[in-house]
Amino acid sequence: MSLLETLVEQESRLVFTSFDNEVALALGAFLLDAARERALPVTISVRRGQQRLFHAALPGTSADNDEWIDRKSRVVDRYGQSSYRVGESFRASGKSFDVDSRLDPDRYAAHGGVFPVNVAGVGLVGTVGVSGLPQAEDHAFVVEQLEKFLTNA
Repeated sequence: MSLLETLVEQESRLVFTSFDNEVALALGAFLLDAARERALPVTISVRRGQQRLFHAALPGTSADNDEWIDRKSRVVDRYGQSSYRVGESFRASGKSFDVDSRLDPDRYAAHGGVFPVNVAGVGLVGTVGVSGLPQAEDHAFVVEQLEKFLTNA
């Protein structure tokens, strides 16, 4: 299975049955606990629409990580796909997101780490993401935690 196929499969599988403020806070705390356990230098964000419901910045992060999450979240909001999948889609077709999307790279970043919050029967309602690791690791951490969180929900 190609990376792009894997990313598509993850999004089809990792879907919420409902998503409100309480679920967002629980998800954020779940990611925070996992990041602390591994001493990861990440910033964590959980949003519903444009409202940030959870935000945490662990040691080793900076305001730059906040900007990265915002830029990656705008990509998810615009395309309805994970920021990593959007970037990989461009790469797989021999293109560059920064050039070929015609979007301002100061506002949009198709790098791994922000994942769509999709609700069954509804669609995209928000985002969950981290910033602070290399993009593949940011993405893998979010996916791993979503798998655990949704299994226990």
